[in-house]
Amino acid sequence: MASLSRQFAAWVADLDYKDLPPAVVDRAKGVTLQGLSSALLGRDYPEVEQALAMMQVEEAGGGGAATVLVDGAQLTKAGAALVNAEMMFAGGKWDTYRMLTHPGCAILPAALVASETTGADGETFLTGVAAGYEVMERMASDFIPTIMARGFHSGPVFGIFGAAVAAAKITGLNADQIHGAIAQCVNLASGNLEGGRSGGRSLREGGAVRNALLAVAMARHGAPGGETVLEGEAGFYHAYIGNNLGKLTHSFTADTSTDLNAITANLGQDWMFLETLYRIYYTPGYNIAHVDVTAALCTEYDVKPADVDRIVSVVNWLETEYPSPAFPSRGREPQIDNPQYYAAYGVVERGFPLLNNASRGIGEPDPPEVLEMMHRVTIVPSHRQPLFAPTVTLHLKDGRSVSKSATGQEFIWSFDALAQRLQDVKPGLPISAEQYDALISDCANLDKLPNATALIDRTLVSA
Repeated sequence: MASLSRQFAAWVADLDYKDLPPAVVDRAKGVTLQGLSSALLGRDYPEVEQALAMMQVEEAGGGGAATVLVDGAQLTKAGAALVNAEMMFAGGKWDTYRMLTHPGCAILPAALVASETTGADGETFLTGVAAGYEVMERMASDFIPTIMARGFHSGPVFGIFGAAVAAAKITGLNADQIHGAIAQCVNLASGNLEGGRSGGRSLREGGAVRNALLAVAMARHGAPGGETVLEGEAGFYHAYIGNNLGKLTHSFTADTSTDLNAITANLGQDWMFLETLYRIYYTPGYNIAHVDVTAALCTEYDVKPADVDRIVSVVNWLETEYPSPAFPSRGREPQIDNPQYYAAYGVVERGFPLLNNASRGIGEPDPPEVLEMMHRVTIVPSHRQPLFAPTVTLHLKDGRSVSKSATGQEFIWSFDALAQRLQDVKPGLPISAEQYDALISDCANLDKLPNATALIDRTLVSA
């Protein structure tokens, strides 16, 4: 049997737009809109200013091959991709796969640079994006908790592969070259938890996309890749997971093993990409369902805040050990930006403001009722509770109780549903509502665009 990287490379090289199911095309358009919306919201954050200034100084004289979103500055391909990744990351409106990877922050900057420098059309862009997501998410899937427990950050460690595959596909690399790019990603993958834990700010997806473009360049210029770089005795999974046998130290469920052969099983038939959800609020993804599920429960039973005595939410155990079961960084006590806070918002406001960033103190003031009620919310961890799918029980003051179990699919929407939810970000954007509507339209009709670079133009403040 061909190695994992050879199987991926052959599939990516042969993939054509017409092979993409309608649901995959819709999701590719959706993650594109989500990522560009996040960039629009993230442009003015200090870390983005720093990244742009750094690239303008460090790459002076390097030429202007690619465009920085929103700002319009011209940088090298790697420089623009890094700044755009940092901008999407800062904006906080990410897509999320299994809680601890945010594929779009790496894949979309790579796809945009590749499209801009080759003049790729919308169909080519969408095909590259879909391929990048599918490869990255299949590689990450069951391994995320174990890799986080070893001190690595799964976002950039796996994100480099998605970014490289997207760029390689869009720029027309053949199967041997795509295999070579994957191989070089093994050498360039990186990401660690300790910097963030000890007061620093880690370079995450920005570094991943920069290294991904280097891997693609090496492959394009003929750098050979090993045959078993992923599953070999000293390969990627041995290095990052601790073995190449599928043994897990931690998992979202109680399972302690997986099968490496499952990584490429039914490739192109079963799309893991469709598990990608939208993190619509500025908060770690495990919090988002607490808002909407609790709000839906209140609506269903016409529960008023004054009716509620206490709230109990049963959640996947890993959601209480964020970001890693070995290195949790957040306590379980009720506080702002913890699950109890968002569950209280669901009861009191039946929603959460899309422009509020609680961790940075940005946005509308919290209602006093929310700050009081969050102390009456109990979070119960369970190994058998699905990810992002709390079972919420409202214990009412009259002695009754009502419950609702989430499915984990609440934040997996069609493009149209996403576009509708994102309407509330318009007051916080640096572009006009009309220009944002035009961006939404371009994303909706991406498969008809003769040049995907139009997406970049739609974000420019000077447009």
